Amino acid sequence: MQIHSSLGIWTRRFIAALFLAGQVIVHLFQGKIHRRNTLEQMATVGPESLLIALITAGFVGMVFTIQVSREFITLGAGNLVGGVLALSLARELSPVLTSVIVAGRVGSAFAAEIGTMQVTEQIDALYVLKTDPVDYLVIPRVIACCLMLPLLNIICLITGLAGGLFISSSLYNIPPNLFLESVQNFLSLWDLISGEIKAVVFGGVIAVIGTNWGLTTTGGAKGVGQSTTTAVVTALLSIFILDFFLSWLMFQGTGNAVL
Repeated sequence: MQIHSSLGIWTRRFIAALFLAGQVIVHLFQGKIHRRNTLEQMATVGPESLLIALITAGFVGMVFTIQVSREFITLGAGNLVGGVLALSLARELSPVLTSVIVAGRVGSAFAAEIGTMQVTEQIDALYVLKTDPVDYLVIPRVIACCLMLPLLNIICLITGLAGGLFISSSLYNIPPNLFLESVQNFLSLWDLISGEIKAVVFGGVIAVIGTNWGLTTTGGAKGVGQSTTTAVVTALLSIFILDFFLSWLMFQGTGNAVL
């Protein structure tokens, strides 16, 4: 019974998140944007998440290079290491890992902050002041995530490539110019654009889920903790599922990057 009850609550909150996403789109077309709140949230999502994102991207690039280089060199294809790393980072690793970091750090903060406002009746006070919580709380966070995640994604892509370049040249004696030439030959403009599209979509998902779980919080301090945990888990599952469908739409059929 407890499992069915929890699943029912989660389903209702997820449906509410879909409706909230629709409200956000409508309000954005109406131009209802609180600029000061948006700038504050952009600082929270972007600069304050930069260091952990850079560290993660750097080590992911280095680990991936270690795993790929030893096999490619054995096959006599050491000149392909840079290109394979670039494709993996641009299309998949960089947008997904950056979004996971933001979901864990920022999405949880959104749910906890707004959830606390909900249980302490601060949301009701906004209604009394004739202020729509969607305009005041949700939209600034959605805009901030959708703008800052693509920037973080590009920076993490460059950092991951730098980490791979360092490992390939220092441990496997692959010349840096050969590594960079491989990156240039493999990587296309569409690969970069596809990663940015994913980052924008994931940013919107993180913000909508985090704020919705905050707005639907009940049960005091315990409810805030549960909302925060569930919001992060839901955001992560949504990112992975959407990543599959976006990749399927963007990269159907066979490719010719290696050629």
